[in-house]
Amino acid sequence: MQPYRGSDGDSGIVAYECGPDWIEVRFRRGGTYRYDARHPGVDHVLEMQRLAEAGDGLNTYINRFVRDDYSARESLDP
Repeated sequence: MQPYRGSDGDSGIVAYECGPDWIEVRFRRGGTYRYDARHPGVDHVLEMQRLAEAGDGLNTYINRFVRDDYSARESLDP
């Protein structure tokens, strides 16, 4: 995973990884989430990839548009 820059330095996201039609996002407070072509859909994934690479706005976008519409979740809890 690549560190997420987060332009304001106070993002809830710490890292991400992208593939052709998916993105995985690791949140500061709990787990890694996978978003893909099925959930929440290609258009959202492409925008999330763009924001991740720009290092700005990804957490806000997820909160506004996709929230719980993810395809998988890996918890950080033991």
